[in-house]
Amino acid sequence: MAITAETDQGYKTAMGVAWEFDYDVDVQALENLYEKAKALQWNVTEDIDWDREVDPSRPILEGEGFGLSQMPLFQRLSKTQQDDLRAHTAAYRLSQFMHGEQGALMTAATLSHSVPDYEAKLYSATQTMDEARHVEVFQKYLDKLAIVYPMSPFLKDLIDATLKSDHWVKIAIGMNIVVEGIAMGAFHNMKRVTGCDLLRDITELTMRDEARHVAFGYLYVGHALGEMHPDDREEAADFALAAIDMMAPTLGREDPRSSRGSGGDPRSGTGRGDPGFVKVLVHSGIDPLDFAAGVREAKEAGISLEPRRGTVRIMEDLVMPALSRVGAITDRTHEILKERGVEVNRDTSVLEKLEEVETGTAEL
Repeated sequence: MAITAETDQGYKTAMGVAWEFDYDVDVQALENLYEKAKALQWNVTEDIDWDREVDPSRPILEGEGFGLSQMPLFQRLSKTQQDDLRAHTAAYRLSQFMHGEQGALMTAATLSHSVPDYEAKLYSATQTMDEARHVEVFQKYLDKLAIVYPMSPFLKDLIDATLKSDHWVKIAIGMNIVVEGIAMGAFHNMKRVTGCDLLRDITELTMRDEARHVAFGYLYVGHALGEMHPDDREEAADFALAAIDMMAPTLGREDPRSSRGSGGDPRSGTGRGDPGFVKVLVHSGIDPLDFAAGVREAKEAGISLEPRRGTVRIMEDLVMPALSRVGAITDRTHEILKERGVEVNRDTSVLEKLEEVETGTAEL
């Protein structure tokens, strides 16, 4: 079953092209990252055993790893509805992985022609190849599920805003720090809770690439922001603030720019999900209004709907620390976030451990 979105006719972007005729390497850390990227390339068709079947009797999202299973509403569903909700929620999340990787493919290609340094262009080219591979690998896995959901409007808004931005630093903030940070956490969490060995292998390989992408944002964007005029730095910080706002609903949080929140009507695209998630509910035989009431019921009972086992808090543990350490959250925007009740965690310990996954020297 394919649940497809309307074809997007595209748009024009404002990004310019930066030629660089000095071929000497000036940033050794980027050269090292480029060498690592070359050494760790993998082939979707050869390095993954695709002969393995996806066992329909074993849920992709197991046990307490499926956060919604903690809702009293979930316990009242029939066994068939529970199984359908697990399966469709997994397909919905994996569809976002695939769509997001296509967005990352386009932004990485944009960085390769817009970054001003030779070694950054080389690295961006390897990331473009990484992202193409990621689109391919999730497309092949979703073919086995035979279910594809449309792209989350919140994720598309962020990637569109990133592609339409007028400076490569904003592109790197939107993609290499925010979207890649979210992806790295989402892949880690999926790997920890899935009962599918094939998917576990895919997420493990993909995470190694994502760790490099986030590291690129750290190595390159932080230096660039430090060299910027204060006014330009604040403009970049405003873009980071907008990116946080755009992703809030996708992460099950209230959008601070509007009245959209976790208690909204899921049929309107508000609440924990979006119109695509509403389709998840409908295909699982669940009335979206009943689900919204179930979310409120769980919240009033003090029940967390987040997976419990080894979960990385994506915004708190990854995105905020990553934005903070490069200087994309300034004193001014920090105060704005505090006024909105958004925690700005500067502890990079979880982020740094995940970045080291590619070397095999750290595990959570």
